[in-house]
Amino acid sequence: MIVELTQDNFEAEVTNSALPVLVDFWASWCGPCKMLSPVVDELAKQYEGKVKVGKINVDEQPRLAMNYSVQSIPTLLLFKDGQPVNKSVGVVPKAAIEQMLG
Repeated sequence: MIVELTQDNFEAEVTNSALPVLVDFWASWCGPCKMLSPVVDELAKQYEGKVKVGKINVDEQPRLAMNYSVQSIPTLLLFKDGQPVNKSVGVVPKAAIEQMLG
């Protein structure tokens, strides 16, 4: 299951999550984001119960994007214990994201 992340639920869903959280920063007009989205959806199913997956629409949540210095999309950030520990920018192969997830 993928969680739509906002300023309101970010702390509860990401910062306070017991599980690692993969956060996908995207926008509806972004072609590469649309290419990466099905891969992120697959990973959400594959890692269910091990890694939480959330998506942040940077147009709707610009402060969250700024807080984590997201300048290009798609950007994937992996959070552990509420802190970003790994980052991937652009369209990357599924295997690269799996490696990032450990």
